[in-house]
Amino acid sequence: MVVYKRNQVEEALSRVLEPRSQEPSSELRTRLKRLLETDRALGRVPRSNDPARGNYAFFSSDAQGSGVEVWFLEYEAFALLNGLRLMEHGWPQSLAVSIMRRVRADLEKDHARILKQDPKALFDQEAIRRNAKAGDWALDTTDPVFLTIVSKSGGAPDERGEPLACSIKRGVNNAMRWAWQVGKGVGGFAFFELATVAHALSSQLARTEPSHRGRGT
Repeated sequence: MVVYKRNQVEEALSRVLEPRSQEPSSELRTRLKRLLETDRALGRVPRSNDPARGNYAFFSSDAQGSGVEVWFLEYEAFALLNGLRLMEHGWPQSLAVSIMRRVRADLEKDHARILKQDPKALFDQEAIRRNAKAGDWALDTTDPVFLTIVSKSGGAPDERGEPLACSIKRGVNNAMRWAWQVGKGVGGFAFFELATVAHALSSQLARTEPSHRGRGT
């Protein structure tokens, strides 16, 4: 099992989200810190049937005390990437954490499956152009997967915790069908494609090196 230090996760996230930056920006570090602190502060109840309470979004286990180095699974780095994407689109960190907790079981399975796919086939631009039809979404992958979110309003929910429904759906049609069924044509929809960023992050993580002295969380 490959694990990564905090500095490696920060560097890889920066290369995906801030490709023009030479190093992780202070804004990215701050948002990352807030996501991690919020996830820890919420705690967890392992036996809870509520996924928002039963597991962490970005950690594999409870904190082991101050000064202990925290290592992240590749999935957890991927979850942080999507938490940051949610925040970039207006979701407060508390709701970003809640969403990533709620979808963890399904997303972790899909993440593993996605990374087993051949990138040449998954990102075959000729095949994408050949199969494209008028009105299709502009996507960079032949097999898209979506973090699909439904809210009661058309915009991002606020800190009061507007009820959300969220799910992982493979394919545009499945994502749209689920969103309409849950939202009943009234709610606002958000779709975050996952396959492209999963492979991008994996590639960037492979290029990182652990620092000699990491920071615990």
